[in-house]
Amino acid sequence: MQGRDDGAVAGVPPETRIGHVHLKVSDLARAEAFYAGVLGFQVTQRMPGAVFLSAGGYHHHIGLNTWESAGAPPAPRRAAGLYHVAILFPDRRSLALAVQRLLEAGHPLEGAADHGVSEAVYLRDPDGNGLELYCDRPREAWPRDARGGVAMYTRALDLEGLLALAEGGRED
Repeated sequence: MQGRDDGAVAGVPPETRIGHVHLKVSDLARAEAFYAGVLGFQVTQRMPGAVFLSAGGYHHHIGLNTWESAGAPPAPRRAAGLYHVAILFPDRRSLALAVQRLLEAGHPLEGAADHGVSEAVYLRDPDGNGLELYCDRPREAWPRDARGGVAMYTRALDLEGLLALAEGGRED
C-alpha cells in the first residue's frame, strides 16, 4: 500500500477482518441459552466462567465470560463502550430464519432498517449488549453517489417480506 502525501498512515490491507467479539455477561447460562439456543451458534469450548461459540466450526466468533461481571447489572446505556456487535449473515433467508427464531422465543426487536448496502434488525441480548443482525446486498447493488462513493441511507425495512423468506418464500 502506498502512503499518502498528507502524512496519514496507509490503511490496513483490504483482507483484514474483525475476527471475534468477547462479551462480559452477568449470567453465563442465560447468555449461552440466548446465543446458542436462540441465535443458533454452536458451543466450541467451555471453561470456568466462559463459553466460546462459533458458526461453521471456527474456533470462536463469540466469547462470553463472567470473570469480572458475574451478577452485574447491564452497563448504563449512556456510557462509553460498545454500541453493538454486528453479526453478518450470508444471505437474506439466513437472516430471516434468525429473526423468526428471536420472535418465536419472545425476544423483542428494537428496530429494523434498510441501509441500501444491507438489511438489518437491532436488538439487545439478555445483558443489554446491542446486537445488529444483518445481511449485505451484493456490492454491485449498493447505492452510489454522483462520484461513485457508497451512499448508505436508513429506511424502513420490509420486515414482513423478510420473514416471508423464513416461511419458504422467494426472493424478489
